Amino acid sequence: MGLTADVGVFGGSGFYSFLDSAATEIREVEIDTPFGAPSDPIAIGAVGDKQVAFIARHGRDHRHMPSKVPARANLWALRTLGVRTVIGPCAAGSLKSNVHPGDFVVLDQLVDRTWGRPDTFYDAGIRHHVSFADPYCPVVAKIAAEAGRRVGVAVHERGTVVVVQGPRFSTRAESAWYRAQGWDVINMTQYPEAYLARELGMHYAGIALITDYDTGVEHDPAVAAVTQDHVFEFFEANLHRMRALLLELIPQLPGDPAGCDCAGAIGPLSPYEIG
Repeated sequence: MGLTADVGVFGGSGFYSFLDSAATEIREVEIDTPFGAPSDPIAIGAVGDKQVAFIARHGRDHRHMPSKVPARANLWALRTLGVRTVIGPCAAGSLKSNVHPGDFVVLDQLVDRTWGRPDTFYDAGIRHHVSFADPYCPVVAKIAAEAGRRVGVAVHERGTVVVVQGPRFSTRAESAWYRAQGWDVINMTQYPEAYLARELGMHYAGIALITDYDTGVEHDPAVAAVTQDHVFEFFEANLHRMRALLLELIPQLPGDPAGCDCAGAIGPLSPYEIG
């Protein structure tokens, strides 16, 4: 194959291309994995001195619903290309009145409320239990927050995301429960993506662009509940801000982030082999 990349970037709902506005030369590759095909062909191009591999998480035609995103194939393909650092931008709803649409949240904790998603590479008789106490790479997260401040977007340096199954949005009772737990944002795709990156010893950062207030702001009936059209339209209207953050962030990333435990999580992946 010959192509390699330093950084992987996933595109979320409405974020179907990135390098076409950032790199002068782009090559697309199709990679076969033990877990099937990734969501889309992978685009590879240079951003600063970094080679970046981009995958539209849902596919460019948004054919993969949240619970059907081939996350194992996506992460395996990036690792095959040599990627060690992964940025996972995503759309998210706010569960806090002080986290507003248009804000960015650099995630540091995750609560999984999904079910039935293939969520491990250790499913073939290999015994390896991975620590996931701190789901996101703190080194890359810090660099991401600093990049956001430099480009002038409102950034929350930490936040807990509750990941729901989808494709439906929450009931008001569910949303009230999530708020009562003190969780910050809600999303449908951060799990198992973040965890699979950890199993492969990759440095993963989740960056949420807040598109809505989920089922509204408590005690304010004027704020409407989220709809699909609103999420897509809001994310598309704010894509230039996400792109600006990523273009500022990527050149600042170290080749091999130090000061975290991410890389040490990888174990014996036989009978699978990383190319």
